[in-house]
Amino acid sequence: MKSFFKKLFGRRLVSFYHYLFALVSAVVYRFPSRKLFVIGITGTKGKSTVVEIINSILENVGEKTALLSSIRVKIGDHSEKNVTGNTMPGRFFIQRFLSQAAKAGCDYAILEVTSQGVVQNRQRFIDWNAGIITNLEPEHIEAHGSFEKYRQSKLGFFKAVAKSKKESKLFLINKYLKDMEHFIKAAEGFGQTVFFSKEDFKNRKNLNSWLLADFNLENAAAAAALAKSLKINEEIIEQALNKFSGVPGRLEIVQEKPFKVVIDYAHTPDSLERLYETLSLGDTRDFQRPSKLICVLGAAAGGRDRWKRPVMGNIAAQHCEKIVLTNEDPYDEDPNKILLEIKSGISNFDPSAIFEILDRKEAIQKAVSLAHKDDTVVLTGKGSELWMNLKNGKKIPWNERKITEEILHIQK
Repeated sequence: MKSFFKKLFGRRLVSFYHYLFALVSAVVYRFPSRKLFVIGITGTKGKSTVVEIINSILENVGEKTALLSSIRVKIGDHSEKNVTGNTMPGRFFIQRFLSQAAKAGCDYAILEVTSQGVVQNRQRFIDWNAGIITNLEPEHIEAHGSFEKYRQSKLGFFKAVAKSKKESKLFLINKYLKDMEHFIKAAEGFGQTVFFSKEDFKNRKNLNSWLLADFNLENAAAAAALAKSLKINEEIIEQALNKFSGVPGRLEIVQEKPFKVVIDYAHTPDSLERLYETLSLGDTRDFQRPSKLICVLGAAAGGRDRWKRPVMGNIAAQHCEKIVLTNEDPYDEDPNKILLEIKSGISNFDPSAIFEILDRKEAIQKAVSLAHKDDTVVLTGKGSELWMNLKNGKKIPWNERKITEEILHIQK
């Protein structure tokens, strides 16, 4: 019983600490969100892409924008990489960002909202105009304690939008969202609820091939649904989508010929399967069916969902002809154990086609050496991240694209 109360009041104390910091940071910067149209995007995946597509559409109509994502921080014409290591940085960082955006004369601020950020009250004391949820799949389960608690954190963002003092609030929900009724209820009576789905774009053959990859359709649909809700002309929306060239580290093609090399951030079973399906099945646009699909696969540690490791191994075995297992972000875990857990999910697969190489650069080299004409090499897990996280808090600079380009150049 004593232990129970200690845990209960300990959690409340931590929550109050984060709440207080959120309040203080908003007071220090004088509640800058009141001067902006603030859009938040949450969901298991697609957040960065939706942020960038919305930004592209708004810029296309002449609006001055600011954005904060896992990839970059942009205020007006100035843009720099997000080097904080956090998709949703601390409260003072966010409020300072909003303050700088307002001072720069930006009309809109677009932010990624993460489940862990919500647990730490980073969504508090921001007057949101719109909230978008892209999808909901199991992730960060060990960090949150259960899928229900993970879902609750996402709901916490919608509730923050509902409490906002802004008028005419928008809630955008994927029509096929898991447990959708919870989000509809959270938004009910607080503004307009808009539904979107990838079917909204299924028949639009004139969009660029990057957006038309199946798992990007719902990202495009989310951004377009918001733009329509803002009364932006459909023709202008389509023009912006046609000009949109993609997001670094998301279905990023490093080389086309003689074999394709693709980098993608996919780090959940669902996103990994959808990526492999897009690349292995091919389609009528730029993604042609490869002779072989060769994957470089790892899994992050640091309390990040050990359950998914064998599942991702199994997915790789279903779609790939050769699998190169390697480091992603091992933190303080034994890297060999991580690879063993991924490998435990691989069944009915030629053992000689599985390679275990902890050094990620060497793993990429191996995958490239295995490729022949018309094959596809796909590197997942790191995307455009700037660091690899090792034990004892050590991290080393990492640039997946640059390293891959060096390897390809050496090979040639």
